[in-house]
Amino acid sequence: MFNVLDRITQLREAKGLSVYKLAKITGIPQSSIATWYQRNQYPPVDKIELICNSLGISLSEFFSVDELDLKDAELSDKWILLTKTQQNSIMSVIDAFLTDK
Repeated sequence: MFNVLDRITQLREAKGLSVYKLAKITGIPQSSIATWYQRNQYPPVDKIELICNSLGISLSEFFSVDELDLKDAELSDKWILLTKTQQNSIMSVIDAFLTDK
């Protein structure tokens, strides 16, 4: 599932920006950005557009998710539902496949 706040964090960190710097370059108050994260609220589209413009990407690039990202998210969502024993068993199977090369 696509998470807007995670995407903002990913893009911000990729550019080496703190939340403070992102606020400065976008003109969005730092308190607004902090509130989005604290309340787990998505920012309005106009604010996402400001962020995109400041980071040099389009809205479509912001919302684009490749197939691998979707599979990673799906796997992660299922992985956390497994017990530690189940996770260890799966890791053993993966290790066995990797050593059979």
